[in-house]
Amino acid sequence: MTQHHPDSHSLMEFSAGNLSDPHALCIRLHLDQCPHCRSRVDTLDSLGAIMLEDQPGAGVADDAFDRLLSRIDSEPAEPEPKHRAGDPLHRLLGEDLNALPWKRQLADVSVLDISHLFPGQPEKVVLQKLAAGGKAPAHTHRGLETTIVLQGAFTDHKGVFNQWDFVVLDEHDEHRPIALEGDDCITLSVLSAPLKLTGTFTRLLNPFIR
Repeated sequence: MTQHHPDSHSLMEFSAGNLSDPHALCIRLHLDQCPHCRSRVDTLDSLGAIMLEDQPGAGVADDAFDRLLSRIDSEPAEPEPKHRAGDPLHRLLGEDLNALPWKRQLADVSVLDISHLFPGQPEKVVLQKLAAGGKAPAHTHRGLETTIVLQGAFTDHKGVFNQWDFVVLDEHDEHRPIALEGDDCITLSVLSAPLKLTGTFTRLLNPFIR
């Protein structure tokens, strides 16, 4: 079961269709596996439809959104669906994430830049694979990094992130992800700017990171 979710603002932007394609993909993948967030987006869609209705003089109370989300939180969630081969990620990349043409970046880290699949988008979109039990280099971020876990799990100072968990990091976050034993941890990340390595030796690689 997912434990880390998009915040309310991100779900509102998704419902309104205001997100870039890569960010929308990350949230869509999370929604496919998280009934709690799906219910929130369904409510936002309904609220948006009400607000767009041509009813002169009609309005929506300032606290309507908060009250609706509160009601959703108290309702039982439907069972989580299993991963579907027809989801947007598989349509983009195929069935087997492990069989992709990964490029080894560091000892435990491999990457695959898929930004070309999102032409015209300003962000960098990358798949990252951290070997089971392996450690990523300590780093922070020069901008926003939105990440969803596609396979396996990792842990950092904020806790454990399992499959389909969602996380957003910025320049205030410094972490060193460690993959849990078992499966390699594969994530999909959308970066508005390159990350910044902070380790004693790895920081020397910063000039080569794009």
